[in-house]
Amino acid sequence: MAFQENIIFIVGNSRSGTTMMLRIFNNHPKLMVLNELHFFEQLWAPEDINKNISKEQAITLVSKLLLTQRIGYMTHDQDFSKFHQEATEFVNELPIENITAEFVFNHFTKREVALNGKSIVCEKTPQNVFYLKEIFELYPNAKIINMVRDPRAILLSQKNKWNRRNLGGNYMTKREALRLRINYHPITLSKLWNASINAANQFTNDKRMITVRFEDLLETPEITIQNVCQHINVSFDKNMLNITQESSSIEKDSKEIGFKKERASNWKKGGLNTTERWICQYMCKENLQKNSYELETIQPNIFLLSYYLYSFPIKILLALMMNLNRMKNIVETLKRRLK
Repeated sequence: MAFQENIIFIVGNSRSGTTMMLRIFNNHPKLMVLNELHFFEQLWAPEDINKNISKEQAITLVSKLLLTQRIGYMTHDQDFSKFHQEATEFVNELPIENITAEFVFNHFTKREVALNGKSIVCEKTPQNVFYLKEIFELYPNAKIINMVRDPRAILLSQKNKWNRRNLGGNYMTKREALRLRINYHPITLSKLWNASINAANQFTNDKRMITVRFEDLLETPEITIQNVCQHINVSFDKNMLNITQESSSIEKDSKEIGFKKERASNWKKGGLNTTERWICQYMCKENLQKNSYELETIQPNIFLLSYYLYSFPIKILLALMMNLNRMKNIVETLKRRLK
């Protein structure tokens, strides 16, 4: 089943500026960006397409979507049964009896946007970059905003992401903070950055997708946002420039309005050692150059390099154990990231 809605998906590697684009879009009178619902991976797998689900399964699915939308995706391990009543009412109102998970997702997104007085559905789950083929099959009229950021800046952000709990991210559970600390490894994150870039590159010539560099968004916000608005066929609104400084991994949330250009080069000022930067640059060199990022002339510390190489398998195993409940089809999820 294909849906004709003109839905917008914001995708890219995690910490690439997708949350900033969310805040920009939410300042538009027509656009509403839903929380990171993680439907395409955690709640649905490609083999589920067109498969009917029971009423009970639909209620569970909606309960999980409500938990994420109402509270935040970093609370997905909490009890979703608190939304059982609202989910039941939602499922009872669905217009057909033979329902699929993707049908439920489509109606859920439209309902949430309408409840907030907006008219255009936007969804921001960075990992959806690995499911663009399925998204275009389900939503042939979809528009994709693919966010790209210097992977060395992403390393710094991911290295400190667990600390969001102390910088304004009160929604983050202790388990989530622990998971984020375990997830960090320069080799792992460099591989994931390459994988997300390569996944998006398969659709470079597809006019339904536009790629936006985080650095360009900070340097020339008005021009960049105007280009994005043109891509998604909405008028530019000056209020889209009035975003607050939130969701940083290294600074406390602030109500200060605007764009801080210096955020693009924070990784050069400390927080990453030379070996971490060298590993990232060595592994991502080709895609760094393709996306117009400058390379450094640096050398690794041989002892630190040995540590990162030998600790890599251990960190991968621990990360896999901490992320098992975030993958509906483990094999498919890993395959898409290892391509």
